[in-house]
Amino acid sequence: MGADLQSNTSLSPGIQAMVPFLYAAWSDRHLSVHEIESIREEAAGLPFLSREDKILLLEWSDPARPPARERYQQWLSSGREAAGALPTDRPASLAELGAWLGLAAEEDADGRREFWGEQLPALTRIEQMLWGIEEDTYRSLFPLYDEREKLAEAITGSRIDPKVLQAILEDGHTDVIERTKAILLRPSFERPTLRIKEDYREQVLRWCKELAQEGIGALSYPEEYGGQDSMSDYAAAFETIAYHDLSLVIKFGVQFGLWGGAVYNLGTKYHHDKYLQATGQLELPGCFAMTETGHGSNVRGLETTAVYDSETEELIVHSPSVAAGKEYIGNAMHARMAAVFCQLIVDGKSHGVHAVVVPIRDEQGLVLPGIRVEDNGYKMGLNGVDNGRLWFDHVRVPVANLLNKYGGINEAGEYESPIESPGRRFFTMLGTLVGGRVFVPRAGLSAAKSALAIAVRYGLRRRQFPSESMRSETIIMDYPNQQRRLIPLVAKAYAIHFGLDHLLVRFVNRTESEMREIEAMAAGLKSYATWFTTAAIQECREATGGKGYLAENRIADLKADTDIFTTFEGDNTVLMQLLAKSLLTEFKKSFQEDGNFAVLKFIGRRVGTIVTEQNPYVVRQTDREHLESRSFYQSAFHFRTRRLVSTLAQRLRAYIKDGKSAYEAGLLCQTHMIAAAEAYVEQLVLDESLARIDDLRGARPAASGNTSDVSSNDKPSTEAVDLLEKTILLYAVHTIEHHAGWYMESDYISGQKSKAIRKLVDVLCAELRPEAGVLVDGFGIPDELLGAPIAL
Repeated sequence: MGADLQSNTSLSPGIQAMVPFLYAAWSDRHLSVHEIESIREEAAGLPFLSREDKILLLEWSDPARPPARERYQQWLSSGREAAGALPTDRPASLAELGAWLGLAAEEDADGRREFWGEQLPALTRIEQMLWGIEEDTYRSLFPLYDEREKLAEAITGSRIDPKVLQAILEDGHTDVIERTKAILLRPSFERPTLRIKEDYREQVLRWCKELAQEGIGALSYPEEYGGQDSMSDYAAAFETIAYHDLSLVIKFGVQFGLWGGAVYNLGTKYHHDKYLQATGQLELPGCFAMTETGHGSNVRGLETTAVYDSETEELIVHSPSVAAGKEYIGNAMHARMAAVFCQLIVDGKSHGVHAVVVPIRDEQGLVLPGIRVEDNGYKMGLNGVDNGRLWFDHVRVPVANLLNKYGGINEAGEYESPIESPGRRFFTMLGTLVGGRVFVPRAGLSAAKSALAIAVRYGLRRRQFPSESMRSETIIMDYPNQQRRLIPLVAKAYAIHFGLDHLLVRFVNRTESEMREIEAMAAGLKSYATWFTTAAIQECREATGGKGYLAENRIADLKADTDIFTTFEGDNTVLMQLLAKSLLTEFKKSFQEDGNFAVLKFIGRRVGTIVTEQNPYVVRQTDREHLESRSFYQSAFHFRTRRLVSTLAQRLRAYIKDGKSAYEAGLLCQTHMIAAAEAYVEQLVLDESLARIDDLRGARPAASGNTSDVSSNDKPSTEAVDLLEKTILLYAVHTIEHHAGWYMESDYISGQKSKAIRKLVDVLCAELRPEAGVLVDGFGIPDELLGAPIAL
């Protein structure tokens, strides 16, 4: 056999052994210069390569000098011929093929068999460096491909079409999502590597303008101002843009959502006519100037003032101290206008925080007198967003610049408002701006989905460590620990998506009486979703090893750009306390409104829970049918919320009864408040996920405001919905496992049941392993937007 192969070429045994790697590298043409250098360094230490061999290998692996077609075909021919002669009934690796070619080229093949067997580990290391070899490359080298076909099936997942899952997630917004994707896939949106912030900012501005020209920025504005009056379409476009570039989506949100939203929601027709059309087309760049250096979450405490001058009918906007400067203002370096939040003072009396439109640059982009602007400089991420600081030195603007929907100054120079209570007026104004907390978690979730798609795809292609036969290596997604790391996160991403969809429906269809509830819900979901984003991206970075650390594979930028999501649009810890206070208010209100009946109902529920859920049999019940039943896991979520809210109320009452002030009692219960808020959000996410599944099965009518395109005549396959339900089941039991200690302390589950839940999580991860590729492809992220070589 050796003589036959030798007759086809004059190459040395050492070079023959490298032929499969040369062919694969040039076939895929995806290796970076760094990877090629690493392979060369590894090859330099191979004992079977002579000095002449190494010189020739350097020449043939030069990225700037592709091989001639004849040589490339010769590599393929000799590789295929050797692969056909391999003494194996299963697909070989490139390392095995290389060793076989080297052995075949020896004059004394039998005497060198042991030597070439010893070279397999070194050749395997080189194959690992070529981890992303396309399936077609293997197919061309190995005529017998049955097992590789099975691998391909494992990579793509199941027979379920991911587009079915994608349609479910898009929920009736496919047209605007596809329209947005088509823009993002234009050559003008190609992602260059820009690390100098000024260049990056100008690129992001150009992208924003192109989106504006296509009408994407104005989607939520009324038709008379160039929009489509569709907040839900705007949300769909927003989360789609986040797949491309996070600096872009944040600047997009600042221009059209924050600045434009302040004008639209806080202004009147005068302001709409004057600013909205130009804002939607990005002819008038603006910024949203609320946060101050000295006051972030405490909006009531803002120091910037707007004093009414009755003689000139002007407002004098002023920053009384350095700490009163507006901080971290997006669009600060490009904006011509600013919606400045300040204390409105009329006749010496403060009427609380209002927004005033203040010009900060002229049409040529020059800063106007009385305005001081400073660049925030480089940040951990989002360096394509021009964050800056603003100060105002007795800047005069017409009184008409006051955004006066909820409070203004009449012709007599007097303050007037349709809302008499200052507190209610303040919360009504802020409630109209809750959109930021509705949209930011959607962008964060898009980033987490991108990271998960990259990590899961990598895990389905990457092989690591040989099996007992030492002949083939294991796909890393087949390792239980890798499944444990990633698949529950994929499940949680789906669950959070459905929770955020519910929030969007409530927000779009809001009434004034519902705003406090929606604001609290938005605070909780924003926190829960963005904490998930941070944790999921970190896990994906670790799950992809050194490849995930490379900038070209995008996880590094996803991590850096989203880290701020946990603290902007409200610090997550503060927002969770806001939600907890809302839950306590509702808890107290239920007792005040229903009196003794509420007490009896509360006691009855606790007794019912003890009888049906906390009896000795159920607490110890471990069969799979029980653990997978909604009567167990959904009830467990509801129990946790009820228990934590009621015990929180009891603790606060006890502290106050002992003489603590309400503020001191709140501090003492702060960690309990956050736990109660988390339980509520987890319950909400699960309930809405299950409700969505019921909608898909036709088990209940669609919720009011649901814009799903899955009608009774066009429902997804049973298999697709079954997969979705199992995915949500994994979210549920994995969450219960996470809180297992609390459930055992509360006598809701036994230690034995906790072990059974842990085992079920493992089983579900294994069962969903073949579907992992379909689940992440169901996110609907085009390869061009995913943009990570390890995921393509």
